[in-house]
Amino acid sequence: MNSPVKTTSDYSKANAAARYILSKTKLRPKVALVLGSGLGAFADDLAGATKIPYAKIPHFPRSTAIGHAGQLVVGKVGGVPVAVMQGRVHFYEGYSLKEVTFPMRVFGRMGIRAAILTCACAGLDKERLKPGTLALFRDHINLQSSNPLIGANEARFGPRFPDMSKAYSENLRATARAVGKEQGIELAEGVYVAISGPSYETPAEIRFLRAAGADMVGMSTVPETIVARHMGIEVLAIGCVTNFGAGMLDQPINHEEVLEVGRQVYGKFSRLLRALIPRVVAAI
Repeated sequence: MNSPVKTTSDYSKANAAARYILSKTKLRPKVALVLGSGLGAFADDLAGATKIPYAKIPHFPRSTAIGHAGQLVVGKVGGVPVAVMQGRVHFYEGYSLKEVTFPMRVFGRMGIRAAILTCACAGLDKERLKPGTLALFRDHINLQSSNPLIGANEARFGPRFPDMSKAYSENLRATARAVGKEQGIELAEGVYVAISGPSYETPAEIRFLRAAGADMVGMSTVPETIVARHMGIEVLAIGCVTNFGAGMLDQPINHEEVLEVGRQVYGKFSRLLRALIPRVVAAI
């Protein structure tokens, strides 16, 4: 007679991962930060940092994308404890959206109350969203062909039908704008659309996205936002515009150039985050 198959729930897996991470540090962060392509260096400068490779965290997915270090760093920014993902995993790497968003589940079980999500993205407005611009997400369009909440709902995470009318916190966006002004950093704002990738968009697709109301396009962030809001985590998303959409200039899109723009904007990006993180804690 065959033994029954033992299954472990997503809730139990998230709890196990959260316990493991918290066992490695005395810090108890309330803010999580996800660093996108070319922006991972910020995690190297945290005070009192504990670095944990994703491969060692129970049930955690492993990043394979270029420019993503694949480790969780827990440390302090301006005296504030933070949990920082030095690189994320993406739908295009072959993971399911539940796997892509598992780290956000873990953050929720760690007691995280706010998430700052960053990413590289293409600008679809030549005037407002040039390469090197930092832009706040006001809203999003999900074109990744799926949703991370599909399947049985775990009520201990959140409701079956979570409201997404304010996916990106108005309060945190106002805080970010105020900090940007103080730091002399201009922040654009707009609607971000997520596609699955890994191929970049065609010129026809860019025209379609612009007509649909998108200002930026990328391959991440939206699934994490959906799961964060499902769990009641406040979200602030910041896109680093690294290139224009396909067909907007008469030249191909190159990932190395995307990473290079991320490196060039790093000083401005780092200065913004260092001033912003303590204010986010005060705002939640």
